[in-house]
Amino acid sequence: MVNRVVLNETSYFGRGSRAKLGEELKARNIGKVLLVTDFNLMDNNVTKMVLDVLESNGITYFVYLHVKPNPTVKNVQDGLMLGQISNVDAIVAVGGGSVIDTAKAISIIMTNPEHSDVVSLEGAVNTRNKGLPLFALPTTAGTAAEVTINYVITDENATKKMVCVDPHDIPVCSIIDPDLMDGMPQQLAASTGMDALTHAMEGYITKAGWLIPDMFHVNAMALIYKNLEAAANEKDPLAIEKMAYAQYIAGMGFSNVGLGIVHSMAHSLGAYFDTPHGIANALLLPHVMRFNGKVCPELFVNMGDALGLDMRGLRDEQAVEVVVEAITELSRKLQIPQTLSEIGIPKDMIPTLAEQAINDPCTPGNPREVTVEDIINIYNEAY
Repeated sequence: MVNRVVLNETSYFGRGSRAKLGEELKARNIGKVLLVTDFNLMDNNVTKMVLDVLESNGITYFVYLHVKPNPTVKNVQDGLMLGQISNVDAIVAVGGGSVIDTAKAISIIMTNPEHSDVVSLEGAVNTRNKGLPLFALPTTAGTAAEVTINYVITDENATKKMVCVDPHDIPVCSIIDPDLMDGMPQQLAASTGMDALTHAMEGYITKAGWLIPDMFHVNAMALIYKNLEAAANEKDPLAIEKMAYAQYIAGMGFSNVGLGIVHSMAHSLGAYFDTPHGIANALLLPHVMRFNGKVCPELFVNMGDALGLDMRGLRDEQAVEVVVEAITELSRKLQIPQTLSEIGIPKDMIPTLAEQAINDPCTPGNPREVTVEDIINIYNEAY
């Protein structure tokens, strides 16, 4: 079997590393950029930390702010128009997964204008050209969009989250500066951190798993489990830094092997109810893990060891249950909602959500074969 690994060209890590952005832009003779961010980050002076770098290096910038959580086709097209009118040389994304995903779609369409409808980018699309150079500076420790070949855009007309997979969208340079993450509200830090844990755990048991991604996933879940509570609840600076790196490590893994039905089911919730992606993943993760544990219990022993749990003598269902209980307890400590009813999902929508989830691009990667009825049952368990 031949396995492929795709990673971004260059990454910088550490507090203050955003200063490297100016050097990287100049080295590529880039003088004019579209900066994609959102209003909250601008209002809270997070984006300003990066704007200061651009200004001190004499880089001209145009700011696109209208990115919403679960970004839409319109968000992409509006940002694209600004980039085209301004004739920019590159894109700088400062934000969480929604911002970076929007920037990825803009980047791809800037050099592949035949996809200006955005919806034609859904799935594994072999675009002709690499996207416009993209520089990503994440402000959350969750999605790892800065190192993946995936992005997710909501098609509001079809009430659908489109999972787009394209090696041409990966940033040329990523800068993981924990200074940009210190100001995350507790709920955002908690939910994005649980998103990262989902990436590590779900990526580890996916059908396509193999040695190198496994190495990333095991190390990522260990770091996340040990540091997320301190990072989100206590705002411990060292824990925040470790979370910044852990989510990136998880991204190096899952981007190259895919995910499973935690994400399929979360995408349906996001499409229909605008449920924050990290909340949806965290809520569904224990239920899906218990379901999948029936076919790969030996991997749960390894996951439990990575989390620092006592797995001695545990086999099959016992091992699965110990791991599921551990992640459930972590979620409770982070004050994450535990049921779909808590977040206002109507129970009569479950069949519709399940029908969409079964057709999601993440579903084929699930380690256990799954039917619509299975997904309905899991939603009901989570209700």
